[in-house]
Amino acid sequence: MKPELMIVAGLLALSLSACGGGSDPKAAAQASAETKHADEASDSHEHAEGEAGHSEQTEVESTVIRTEIARRSGIGVAAVGAGTIADEHDVQGLLTPLEGRVARITARYPGPVRSLRANVGDRVSAGQTLATIDSNLSLTTYSIAAPISGVVLARNASVGEVAVEGMALFEIADLSSLWVDLHVFGEDATHLRPGLPVTVMRMGDDSGVETTLDRILPGTATASQSTVARASIKNADGLWRPGSAVRARVTVEQLPVELAVPLTALQRMDDSDVVFVREGERYSARPVKLGRRDARRVQVLSGLKAGEQVVIEQSFLIKADIEKAGASHEH
Repeated sequence: MKPELMIVAGLLALSLSACGGGSDPKAAAQASAETKHADEASDSHEHAEGEAGHSEQTEVESTVIRTEIARRSGIGVAAVGAGTIADEHDVQGLLTPLEGRVARITARYPGPVRSLRANVGDRVSAGQTLATIDSNLSLTTYSIAAPISGVVLARNASVGEVAVEGMALFEIADLSSLWVDLHVFGEDATHLRPGLPVTVMRMGDDSGVETTLDRILPGTATASQSTVARASIKNADGLWRPGSAVRARVTVEQLPVELAVPLTALQRMDDSDVVFVREGERYSARPVKLGRRDARRVQVLSGLKAGEQVVIEQSFLIKADIEKAGASHEH
């Protein structure tokens, strides 16, 4: 019983005693019942306040978003389930033409160049005439044709210039496929082997093309003393250019885990990692304990169950809505 209630009970008892009611069992019982009722009412009030406080706390950690609004906002949800976490190595490399797909076109006989019919960057077909030269030996004009289809990388002659025998007039390369020479340092090289998956990306770009390691070259790059791992990529549209530096992600191993979510599902709230679980139209922040991660996914050790619906797209919108509701509640 609380002190104030004890004081009230005492005053009631004194009043009854002063009025000669100390020996009246009925009056005493009535006083006791009134005191008990007051105590129960106080406890009930405190319990209600506690429940209200819990409700307010829950509300600031969740928000309700109508289905149509969520759809228009791009909020995406997926069921939590098993996944794989990749052991990945990030390396850099250089694009080069494939060996055997580069041709140097030379003059067969000495003489002045009469015409040049291709420029750097032009696509040419095998058998296409690239130049004509007046032969000083036969006093006739002969043609120079492209031995392969490809792109003109260099043109080393001018009209009227005297070409000598063996002089390189053009350089042509078939760039429909390119090699990616990846430079790997130290112990990372010991984990590489042909057949491993590789994602090749342009510098500053997180998207790329998928391929596999073709081979590990036996020597090392002289300047950097790195091991060179070679892969190849398709280049039908010609957007990958020889000589360009690239980034690559080599997947050495795939680790299966019971629960995993995309990194896009994660947010930080109150110094904790959280995801947002959807139940109907309510989105609730759920603290999670995380394990290993790669460039796309993270292992969930605790805080979620398989099958729960988690926001994986636009999760920052849910966080902003919850924090806005919390700020309004504080005021």
